[in-house]
Amino acid sequence: MQTFQPLATFGRRIVIMGPTNAGKSTLAVAIGKKLDIPAIHLDQLRHLPNTDWQVRPDAEFHALHDAAILEADWVMEGNYSVLMPQRFARATGIIVVDDHYLRRFSRYLRRTLLEKQRAGHLPGNRDSVKWEMISWIWKTRNSVGRYHGFARQTDLPLVFCSSLREVKALGRAWNL
Repeated sequence: MQTFQPLATFGRRIVIMGPTNAGKSTLAVAIGKKLDIPAIHLDQLRHLPNTDWQVRPDAEFHALHDAAILEADWVMEGNYSVLMPQRFARATGIIVVDDHYLRRFSRYLRRTLLEKQRAGHLPGNRDSVKWEMISWIWKTRNSVGRYHGFARQTDLPLVFCSSLREVKALGRAWNL
């Protein structure tokens, strides 16, 4: 099991990246509570509230993202690689998380079918199982290397958790 740098090393503008259903939103909420800073879920900025995940126009999403990163403090989870350069320019630390795609698929089904509210949910919407999301989990099964590569190109403090077990160990190390 790895040892982790102290949470203070990561500053107060933390980026969390990784494939869907790997624990990004839950970790962002926990860090946000610990540091008393807002947890920003990029999927909530990308999609219109009170819809069944209807996508916002690109220009509107980009403007919301760019306004959010200008805030003094945040923990921001999500990928949207087209917006990573400006996010990294403002970030003080990066966390990359992953888990096996079968566990992510199982987590997606459990969260969608059984949890009424979850970290990163879309306000005003009750999730439903979508073929597009099942397909996306399969399509992104090997994507974490790409996110990890983006993060390693920065000089920012970085932690990589290759499984939910390691994400939980990180949470214990940081008393989240």
